[in-house]
Amino acid sequence: MTTDTITIRVDLRAAQLFKAAPPAQQQKLTLLLNQWLIEALDTSETLEELMERVSRTAQAKGMTPEVLQDILDAPDA
Repeated sequence: MTTDTITIRVDLRAAQLFKAAPPAQQQKLTLLLNQWLIEALDTSETLEELMERVSRTAQAKGMTPEVLQDILDAPDA
């Protein structure tokens, strides 16, 4: 996969937490954000429609806030 760097303005606390996170967690969050940006921008759906669809799909597959946190907290494989 070819990558490029972009700058996104985030809340100061979000930036501090990301910078303080271990590299493996930063990588996982980067992959998650990358996928979310692709889905959000490469569609004819509104952002609200997209968020609702993604949420329904994730919940149908068993995703909960706790499961997501477990995935993010898992050691790098």
